[in-house]
Amino acid sequence: MITTTRCLIRPFETRDIESFMVYRNDLDWMKLKHQSFKGLTREEYENVLLGEQSFLQGTQLAIIDKATDELIGDVYIQQEGTTYWIGYTIVPTRARQGYAFEVMSGLIRHLTGQGAKEFKAGVHGTNTASIALLKKLKFTFFATELDEQIYRLDVSDIW
Repeated sequence: MITTTRCLIRPFETRDIESFMVYRNDLDWMKLKHQSFKGLTREEYENVLLGEQSFLQGTQLAIIDKATDELIGDVYIQQEGTTYWIGYTIVPTRARQGYAFEVMSGLIRHLTGQGAKEFKAGVHGTNTASIALLKKLKFTFFATELDEQIYRLDVSDIW
């Protein structure tokens, strides 16, 4: 578990699935986020989120508001050696309130302390809010792959 000022990042629990489905199956919201993990059934989400996950294959973690104990989003982490691919989603009612910056900063600090040297994130070019967040986190444009822009953070450059 990772804690930030307002949030707790932890593995998903059964009680999180219903809230997760509300925003992940809001296809208008998810279309804006260009997420691929959406529109599934409860059973499909449970199989992924509550089953065995590994950083090497990718792990989805819950973002919990410490004050209300509510699920307010999720993060995705996939490890490739000392490089970590990261992704994030915040529920629409909590968007643009600094949660993504707070959570991603905390996650990056935590993983850097565990030996991470580099972070990468893929984002659709029209997702200007996510691109702005990555730049605020000191990521720089790295490459374009298929329909995604890849941003990179080398922790030796800033930490």
